[in-house]
Amino acid sequence: MAELTSTKLNAEAHLLLDQPLLRMPYELSRRNFKNAQRLIEHSSTSLTSSLAAATKSAAKTTDPTPALESLDTMISKMQGLKRKLSSLQEEEAKLHKSAKARLQHLHDLHQVQSLVDVKYDEWSRVRLSRLLVDYLLREGYADSAACLARSKGIEDLVDVDAFVACHKIERSLREGQSTTLALEWCKEHGKELKKGGSMLEFELRLQQYIELVRAGHESGVSGMDGEFAEGVRLGDGGGEMKLIEARAHAKKHLSGSGDFALLGRAAGLLAYRPWDEVEPYASLYSPARWTHLASLFLTTHHTLYSLPPRPLLHIALSAGLSALKTPACHSAFTPSATNSGSSTTTVCPICSTELNELARNVPYAHHTKSIVENDPVVLPNGRIYGSERLRVFNEKVGTEGGWVRDPVGGNKEEMWRESEVRRVFVL
Repeated sequence: MAELTSTKLNAEAHLLLDQPLLRMPYELSRRNFKNAQRLIEHSSTSLTSSLAAATKSAAKTTDPTPALESLDTMISKMQGLKRKLSSLQEEEAKLHKSAKARLQHLHDLHQVQSLVDVKYDEWSRVRLSRLLVDYLLREGYADSAACLARSKGIEDLVDVDAFVACHKIERSLREGQSTTLALEWCKEHGKELKKGGSMLEFELRLQQYIELVRAGHESGVSGMDGEFAEGVRLGDGGGEMKLIEARAHAKKHLSGSGDFALLGRAAGLLAYRPWDEVEPYASLYSPARWTHLASLFLTTHHTLYSLPPRPLLHIALSAGLSALKTPACHSAFTPSATNSGSSTTTVCPICSTELNELARNVPYAHHTKSIVENDPVVLPNGRIYGSERLRVFNEKVGTEGGWVRDPVGGNKEEMWRESEVRRVFVL
């Protein structure tokens, strides 16, 4: 029977991977509250101004029509405010429901006392489903993730909508379409991004400047023959207007960055065109900039919501593989699971054909307690076994008396005399 200490559940250790489980709904709820607060403040200011203007106008004339029209306009605005607040209230109720379900999920774990309890198996299956949904969402398989969440009844334990919105912005950047969605996201989280010193908004503004300069240079040479275009810098009025717009954009959004080296390179774009292939300006014109922006957005998004950069499934799998891995799993001798000629089998996951290569670069487990068999002996090939286990095996396979065969080795012809087997003393 397993020792009590080995089967006792340590709930706190299990929750190391589950911090995003509660952090995500908290951040989404806080953002929802900020949106409602901003909406109320803006509407209150507008309605107060309209009411003051209507009161002043009504005092100057006996005609009630203007005042009634102003009141109708205010009522219409208040009805619009009510609809928007109702939508935000529904979103808040959904987030509260999700947070309550997640708290209950974690509470269920603390009610389990032993790893061999059937309730722990049920809880572990739910967590595995959560990790799979998280992996699918990160890889962009939102429909498959949503289907899995519905089939397992864990919609409140995963963040499908949040990841869908995230990947929509990431895809718009990676495909080089537009920075509009990303800038809107930065505006919603401006205070948090500024507090964390994020460079995402500056990089997006710089990309807008680059595209304006690119459009200016390309418009400046459109419609000209190649020989004349080589000597043209500004070209027609359309191209020149784009470059003027680019300079205004840089003055408004880039001048306050304080990175004078980068500002110098950005200014150099006005003189060097995309096809000049002069560094460092060619790198700024490169389409790879869009990939950089997409990666920077994902990193910023995950940092803001306390999401690990790697899928939780990878982290859990790495921890599990490392806990099981020993030097024997990748020794020079072929494991019995992959050796058809071996007379033994193994249940070691690391030695399996599915996980052997995956675990090759994972660190070995740190064992603080020896599990060496009693009365160990070493064979001439370096393998160590308990003497009783070795004897029982050779009796079962019918090894000739006075000879010993390796339980793991697949070569039936390779045997050693019992006198060649040496005892091992563990210090």
